[in-house]
Amino acid sequence: MVFLELLRRGYQVYIGKAGSAEVDFVAQDCDGNTEYYQAALTVREKATLARELAPLDSIPDHNPKYLLVMDNDPPVSHNGIRQKYVLDWLIEK
Repeated sequence: MVFLELLRRGYQVYIGKAGSAEVDFVAQDCDGNTEYYQAALTVREKATLARELAPLDSIPDHNPKYLLVMDNDPPVSHNGIRQKYVLDWLIEK
């Protein structure tokens, strides 16, 4: 669903690698701007949250980074990585 929505929004979408970890989606717009996305069902357990954040944390640039989840919690930032309820993200644009 996230992949298809990124395509619908006009991004070129790739799977990324950050060391040995995988970034679910690397999205580039027509101007070459890059955004990074991790998608997870839930991150309410600390170990799961750490696992999902690790690939994004290891990316040294300052492009936008998102963790999209099905947890209907208020948006939160983890060291600049924005965690959002995926259904809210879907209706943003």
